[in-house]
Amino acid sequence: MDDGHSPPKVVKVEPTVTSQEGINLIKSFEGLRLENYYCASGVMTVGYGHTGSDVYDGMTITEAEAEALLRKDLKRFEAAVSELITRELKQQEFDAIVSFAFNCGIGALQDSTFRARINRGDDKQRCFREEFPKWVNGANGPLPGLVRRREAEIHLATT
Repeated sequence: MDDGHSPPKVVKVEPTVTSQEGINLIKSFEGLRLENYYCASGVMTVGYGHTGSDVYDGMTITEAEAEALLRKDLKRFEAAVSELITRELKQQEFDAIVSFAFNCGIGALQDSTFRARINRGDDKQRCFREEFPKWVNGANGPLPGLVRRREAEIHLATT
C-alpha cells in the first residue's frame, strides 16, 4: 500500500537473456563437439561445453541438440548473473558476464572482485578491463585461449 511517503521501489531493468552476439561469442570459444569428450578439467562434455549427468561415454548428438543444450544451460548462468549483479547492465555487458560465468563458473563470479567492484558502483568499463584479465590461468600459468576469451569479453562489454 502506498502511503505517499515511501520512496518508489527501484526495479533493476536489464537484459535477462543472452543475445545472439553473446551466444556466438560463447560458441566460438567453446567449440562444437558432437561426440562426448573429456575437457581440460577431466569432465565429460558434449556439444558447446555441456556437462552433467546426462552426458555419457559414447554419446553422440546433432548440432540442433547441441544448440538446445546450450540454450538450456545458458538459462542457469543468465539467472545467476541477474541475481549476483545488482547494477543495471547493457546487453553487451550482460552477455560478457554470462560468457565469463559459463567458462569460469557461477561460484567464481559470486566470489570475484569483479562482482564486488561492479556492485559497489565502480566504473563498469574499468571493472571489465582490470578484473577479467585476472581469470586466464591454467595450472601452469596463462592459457592463450583464456587470454583471447577474456579479451573478447572485455571488447564486447566495453564497445
